[in-house]
Amino acid sequence: MVWTKRQMTLLVLSMTQWWTTTKVHVSGDESVRDQLHQLPDGRLKCDFASRLVMIANHQMYNDWVYLWWTAYTNQPSTHGHVYIVLKDSIKYIPIVGLGLRFAGFVFMSRKMKKDGPRLTRRMNQLTRRGPNGLAPMWLMMFPEGTNLSKNGRAKSVKWAGKQGTPDMRYQLIPRSTGTYFCLKALEGTLDWMYDCTLAYDGVPEGQYGQDVYTLSSTYIDGHPPPIHMHWRRFRVSDIPLMTLEEFDAWLQQRWLEKDELLEHHAKTGRFPSALGQGEHITTEVKLRGWWELWQFSVVLLLLTVAFWVAVIGGKKAV
Repeated sequence: MVWTKRQMTLLVLSMTQWWTTTKVHVSGDESVRDQLHQLPDGRLKCDFASRLVMIANHQMYNDWVYLWWTAYTNQPSTHGHVYIVLKDSIKYIPIVGLGLRFAGFVFMSRKMKKDGPRLTRRMNQLTRRGPNGLAPMWLMMFPEGTNLSKNGRAKSVKWAGKQGTPDMRYQLIPRSTGTYFCLKALEGTLDWMYDCTLAYDGVPEGQYGQDVYTLSSTYIDGHPPPIHMHWRRFRVSDIPLMTLEEFDAWLQQRWLEKDELLEHHAKTGRFPSALGQGEHITTEVKLRGWWELWQFSVVLLLLTVAFWVAVIGGKKAV
């Protein structure tokens, strides 16, 4: 599965690099100041933990691509150890959905009665110790459950009124149950939760990124959105996990802070940053070198040849 994810990463990133030139503006607070760097050739280098839970706001369908790219830029690279929790409908997307299922991603219906058993199985796998201890793991989650849209905003407003909680302006209210479940199951096996706030330039007020930047406009027309990523991290030991209610209050507060970050981006065109030197890193989504794509192509060719040999051999045997 690790090999499969690595090859999928190379495929997705090569498509992104070949068909689009995707600019990414990276920032962060003091907690990640020494973990984000720009290499001499302009590429991003992250020094994040090898085992972590990552949460992010969900602006568009392809948010997960850019978060997966972050794992690719990590040293050592962890893109072969990424597990992304996505809504159930995505697994039915032709080709892409099948690939994501092969990669071992977790698909949620947002009904814990149904999701609980599959989450339990996955968490048991992620906490299993091998001969070399715990394997690297980046578990990525979108607590909002779905990407930002007109329909989603209406439901979020309704939910806020029902729960008596403050509504968000630039996001949806996060649901805490799934994230709490995973953190409790992983407790004692990781030290950090990372939080990424995502924003995209060029989205007019009152509109939504998914409508302005569609998959077609990004990958077929070659007009990707300029992306802004703001990073921070929290010690898992400092996150209240005694009860779901305590964790929910903690998560809601983090989302209010993210809304303030998004307000700052809306007004200034960028996130605040405390990375030092130039403060912000401007880079692109790209491979280390095209030789990586060649490696992927050779493996794909060998698998294709092996498949046809097996098919022809089977026919002759019959």
